[in-house]
Amino acid sequence: MKNLAKKAITSSGVLRLLSRGGEKGAAILMYHSVMENPQIAVDSLGSIVHSSEAFRGQIELLAKEFHPVSLDELARFVQGEVELPGRSVVVTFDDGYADNYEVALAILREIGVPATFYVTADCVQRQRLPWPSRVRYAFLSTRAASWSDAQGKRWPLEETQNRQQAFDAACAVCCKLAGEVQERFVAAIEKELDAELPQSNAIRMMSWDQIRDLAGQGHIVGSHTMTHPNIAQLSPEVARTELSESKRLLEEKLNRRVAHFSYPCPALSPHWTEGTAEETRRTGYDTAVTTDSGLARRHDNPLRLKRIPPTKSVEGLRWNLECAFAGRKV
Repeated sequence: MKNLAKKAITSSGVLRLLSRGGEKGAAILMYHSVMENPQIAVDSLGSIVHSSEAFRGQIELLAKEFHPVSLDELARFVQGEVELPGRSVVVTFDDGYADNYEVALAILREIGVPATFYVTADCVQRQRLPWPSRVRYAFLSTRAASWSDAQGKRWPLEETQNRQQAFDAACAVCCKLAGEVQERFVAAIEKELDAELPQSNAIRMMSWDQIRDLAGQGHIVGSHTMTHPNIAQLSPEVARTELSESKRLLEEKLNRRVAHFSYPCPALSPHWTEGTAEETRRTGYDTAVTTDSGLARRHDNPLRLKRIPPTKSVEGLRWNLECAFAGRKV
């Protein structure tokens, strides 16, 4: 009934009428992975995967009922340099999964929609998934009866709810770690639980050649840190390294400037602060996107831009966008 009510409201045009009187802004959509069969990744990527069918329907919706624009155009709009068409939308991807290139790119190219791909640089360099997927897989697939955290607390793993609670506890620790310290923490969990995410042709990171080709086709490549920590939970020195080294590596591999950044949000709040926003500026980024919900508006701080969750259905995305443009909370 709830979905039918939403569909009736959007079909009536009421939300679109409300949006005409509001302050102009653009919606930045946040995607991660696009697969033909998302079920193969349920134990690792979880809910961040879109089916290729749903993704195609959503991109077609953007092309027909909204105005897709590039992140560079949005940046100039936020800075007050240019105007954007009403109901402008930017498509972004976090992490850097191979399916971005192998599945999503063809759909974007066919429909003619530009996108930005925020890459977790060290994960691409080492060809391993970001730590949340590895830790998720370990807790959901293990046959172990319990897990012991660093304080010696035993977490039972008999039930799905128990596994989720233990996973959340591990994420609350791991999101504060970066680099080799983070890797040792994840490897210890995998060893104790005897559940290491297998190398799979279906769930991979993009290669540098694929990322270079994305950029060559006119899409934007940005940074998503080196190792996917929560930047706001790190010491200033470690945060600075994650910001600067990912930018340096990406620029070295792409032979072009990397001007855009995306804050990872793997457990705990906040995932950005005024201090982290200032550090992204000092590092040389022009924009940074968060996972906070809302439109990007003229004269917003370009280093803490809001985004819109896309949902898993075309109608769900239409509802979220219409509400956002009408000034309603998504």
